[in-house]
Amino acid sequence: MELHKTRQTLWSGLAIFAVGVAPLLYLTPSSTVRWVLVLLWLLAAGVFVAYQLRPFRFRIGADGLDLRVAGLNRLVAWAEIDSVVLDQPLPSGGRKQRAASVVLVPATASTIDRRLTGRSPVDGRPALVLIHLDQVRQPPGEVAAALAHFGGSRFTDARQQVPHRHDAPGTPPDLDGLNVLAELMPRAQKALDSGDASQRQALKAEVDAALARRRPAAPAGDGEPRLDDVLKAISDALSAADEDAKPS
Repeated sequence: MELHKTRQTLWSGLAIFAVGVAPLLYLTPSSTVRWVLVLLWLLAAGVFVAYQLRPFRFRIGADGLDLRVAGLNRLVAWAEIDSVVLDQPLPSGGRKQRAASVVLVPATASTIDRRLTGRSPVDGRPALVLIHLDQVRQPPGEVAAALAHFGGSRFTDARQQVPHRHDAPGTPPDLDGLNVLAELMPRAQKALDSGDASQRQALKAEVDAALARRRPAAPAGDGEPRLDDVLKAISDALSAADEDAKPS
């Protein structure tokens, strides 16, 4: 699948430049200053057009992503890609919905040498933002289908998810996880104090099941343990108690 760049921004920009140059030509007195302003305006228009018409290539295929975007101008094989994510977080604070974007997380052995200025919305790892999909004609659904078909398990459609940002102030807490933890902690303490092996084993199975149901969590902030780590610690404590109870 090949993406094609939309020209809507180009035509809108040219219309704005055309409307803007009219007052300079007809509503200002003829002078050197006026012509300097007109030339500067036309120069800005030329830079804008050159930017909009710069070479572009984005092909999704069995061999990988053939790109001429984000400073890349080559085929990036799937082996060089750890994950590729279609990101479009939910709007917050009354802000307008942002366009979906394609984000690439390079594999360890990748030779991509571009600076990774973005973050994966799935796990917070450094990533390269390849393109915002309001720049192309193809709808996000078609792009997602092609990435899923050729990228397989490397692709994640993370649209409409709250971004996982461990460094962002005001990140909403995982209320479901906190509720599970609040319910399990006192029971775990009671099971450890009881000396009843069957009770510990039953609760450990319940903790392990709760841990398995949770999706992968984002990296925690400095000094802030993940809920998954706490659940794992409870499971390990219950298991260790059973080991200690075995006769030597």
